Amino acid sequence: MKESLVDILCDPLDKSDLELHVTKREGEEIIEGKFVGTVTGEEYPIEDGIPDLRPPDMRDE
Repeated sequence: MKESLVDILCDPLDKSDLELHVTKREGEEIIEGKFVGTVTGEEYPIEDGIPDLRPPDMRDE
């Protein structure tokens, strides 16, 4: 995913901001990492460049 998209994303639980934590990057693309809700503290993984912003109860663990 492109880092420029971060500005338009929000926490699906309460619509607050998300904080980005990158663990792997290729040029401008974020490949691995996570988003963390600034209010809820909920974590949303980024795997293979795709963020999983489904609410926690809808994700397969």
